[in-house]
Amino acid sequence: MTIKNADLSVRALLEIDRNIDQLVKEVELLSYVNPVNIKEAKERFFRSKYLTDPEFIYPQIDFDRFRLHRELFTQPLEHIEDAETRQLYEDIIYTYSGLIQCIETIGSGRKFYYNCLHCFGTPTETDVENAKFILHFEDRDLEQERFVPKFTSLETEPFFEAYSKQYDFNYRIEHSSKISASAMVLNNKRALVLNENYLFSEHELNVLNNHEIGVHMVTTMNGLEHPLKIFSHGFPNYEETQEGLAVFAEYMSNNLTVTRLKELAYRVIAVDSLAKGYDFSKTFRLLHNQFDLEREQAFYISLRVHRGGGFTKDYLYLTGLKKIYDRYKRGEDLSPLLTGKVSLEYLDVIQTLTDKGLAMPSRFITDAYASNSNQDETVDFILNNLK
Repeated sequence: MTIKNADLSVRALLEIDRNIDQLVKEVELLSYVNPVNIKEAKERFFRSKYLTDPEFIYPQIDFDRFRLHRELFTQPLEHIEDAETRQLYEDIIYTYSGLIQCIETIGSGRKFYYNCLHCFGTPTETDVENAKFILHFEDRDLEQERFVPKFTSLETEPFFEAYSKQYDFNYRIEHSSKISASAMVLNNKRALVLNENYLFSEHELNVLNNHEIGVHMVTTMNGLEHPLKIFSHGFPNYEETQEGLAVFAEYMSNNLTVTRLKELAYRVIAVDSLAKGYDFSKTFRLLHNQFDLEREQAFYISLRVHRGGGFTKDYLYLTGLKKIYDRYKRGEDLSPLLTGKVSLEYLDVIQTLTDKGLAMPSRFITDAYASNSNQDETVDFILNNLK
């Protein structure tokens, strides 16, 4: 069945999808949850001897939240005959309504935290046990030259451009002092944003090439290939699958180290501390004093978790990695998960939509998945033994 000759139900689906596309283009949570005064807040926090919580300032929201809620919930889903597809779009509407609630409560403390719980959840006891298991292992090889920070954000551009030549797509590189990560992909802008206050090592550039370009940008571009726009914006719970795929690309390219796994474990510990009611300074002191993290890393992990009022997403990197790793070990195909911003839970409906010509196979495939050059036995041991 071609789209041109689609029946009324398919036409209704395409119309609903287009409507949602127009509504959620501005719903990019990371555009709003990153403070605009990170450098100044960090300096004041350090001067306070880690006792006074930073006061973060956030970007102004520039869309009509009430209108988006109203128009999302007036979509005529009853016109979609296929029950599986109809359920997907019902889940999508609730997901984006939840993300809008997150954005409109950024900086409000516990309101934002509770909205994040609804969208992303919080670590289970098993997740925390996995994190503590990883922290038992010693870091190795960090004195090697490739781990030494030395490249400014401007100096990294040729590295990303050279790596990206293998993919037939174009994107922008931007620089910002207002992000908590060293780099991130903004899906709606098709841009790689680099932290201009950060010094990058050669190893980090390899990690970011495989993580940010090899997965996040690949899925951004694959998502644009579909008749249905939701592949570009994101399925419910796509963050866990996306981050799992991205860290797995680090693994497959032999760039996933014990140190990196411990970073993901510290994020789980930090989110767990948030769930226990810790404020920013207490989470920081937990990481810095009890786990002996140097203060810059402890600050930025605490920032990632406490920004907005309590952002729980960071524990999903480790849970997502375990799910993708296990899927790979079972010999299951990863390419359907690269078709866009999709999630493991909806693989069956993705196949249904593909069979109907409403979704396309992945045009771009993550380069690292074909190389399988991982040789770190300790990393393999850890991943095999996570619960």
